[in-house]
Amino acid sequence: MNISVLLAHPDKESFNHAIASTVIGQLEKSGHDISFHDLYAEKFDPLLVSGELQRDAVLPEPVRIHCDEVRQTDGIVVIHPNWWGQPPAILKGWIDRVIRPGEAYEFLEGDSGEGIPKGLLRAQVAVVFNTSNTAPEREQQIFGDPLETLWRNCVFGLCGISEFYRRTFTTVVTSTESERREWLEEARQLVAHIFPVSAGTDACQSLSTASRSMPG
Repeated sequence: MNISVLLAHPDKESFNHAIASTVIGQLEKSGHDISFHDLYAEKFDPLLVSGELQRDAVLPEPVRIHCDEVRQTDGIVVIHPNWWGQPPAILKGWIDRVIRPGEAYEFLEGDSGEGIPKGLLRAQVAVVFNTSNTAPEREQQIFGDPLETLWRNCVFGLCGISEFYRRTFTTVVTSTESERREWLEEARQLVAHIFPVSAGTDACQSLSTASRSMPG
C-alpha cells in the first residue's frame, strides 16, 4: 500500500516527532511505500492565495506534489498537537491548499446550491494522532473535541474516506517516560492493525521503531 504520513510540529524533539518515527518504522516493517512530509522541515507555505482558488488553477510545484500524492495514496496518517482545539496553522494551510475541489472532492451537479459533496480520494482509511495537555473529560465537557469533528467529518468524511481512527495522547506535559513509551507502543500497534503486512513482506523482520519520549 501507498501510505501518506503528514507531521506538523515545529520542535524536532517533540513527542509528535517520536510518534511519526514510530509510525514510519512500523509501516516500513510491514512493507508499505511511504510518502512522509514534515511540514515545518519542508517550510510548507500555508497561505492560500487568490490565484489558487479556481478549480483549474495552475498550482505551485510543492502544492501539486502534495495533491498528487494525496489523490493516489491508499491511506493517510496525520500527526499534530492540539493547539486551541485546532491543528497548527501550517497544517490548516495544507488543508486549504491541498484538499482541493476536483482533487479531493467535488460538488454534485444540480444540488440547488447547497453544496452536496462527493469524495474523490482513493484512500479508504485515515488515522490521526494528536497530543494534548487537556484532560479528556475537560476536552469533551468544555470544548467538545473540535478536532474530532474537523478530521472525521469536515475533511476525511467529505473526501470519501469511510474508515477513520483517531487517538489523542494526554496529558503530555505531565506524562512520565514510561507512559510515553506505552503510548508509542500503542501507536505502533494501531498502525500495524490498520495497515497490516503487505504480501511478500517477511513478517519476522526485526522491529525498528523509535523509542524517543521527549515532551511536547
